[in-house]
Amino acid sequence: MLKDEVAKALRIVQAGGIILYPTDTIWGIGCDATNTEAVQKIYKLKRRDEAKSLIILLDTENKLESYINDVNPLAYDLIEYAENPLTLVMPGAKNISPKLLDTDGSVGIRISKHPFCQQLIQRLRKPLVSTSANISGKPSPQYFAQIVPEIIEGVDYVVNIDQQNMEIKTPSTIMRLAPDGKFEFIRR
Repeated sequence: MLKDEVAKALRIVQAGGIILYPTDTIWGIGCDATNTEAVQKIYKLKRRDEAKSLIILLDTENKLESYINDVNPLAYDLIEYAENPLTLVMPGAKNISPKLLDTDGSVGIRISKHPFCQQLIQRLRKPLVSTSANISGKPSPQYFAQIVPEIIEGVDYVVNIDQQNMEIKTPSTIMRLAPDGKFEFIRR
């Protein structure tokens, strides 16, 4: 079933569509992080201000240097030793849609441990956008049953994995990491 769902989602994402999918944190809305038109569909669906950046998911920290100009070595330690899912906001983003970047050129990146996300990103060979499955300004759903119909109906594909799971999930910890190694928590 996982393999089939990855294949279905891959076709949608490669065609420029947006998906609703489970992650290692809360359910996310995603697309190919290099496709600006698809990214704009997500902003429109969420009614999100385009000045607010979105994060991307990778399947392994080995790919960080493909999307960040100057990765501080501390990033690898933070990822390895983080007890909870960790999103690192780093400057010098490259090779992704400019619509994903913050005004300072930074982007948030999380290494997903969810099997679906890992397999989809491996097969896509590109990062996957991940933003909470809610209308901007509304509470983030902690599991699938809390996602509003507008979001479910607004995506091109809803991944049929983990939909019955009622485990309460929370968003990732977000930390800003500067090239000089200074860091600050944005969300704990």
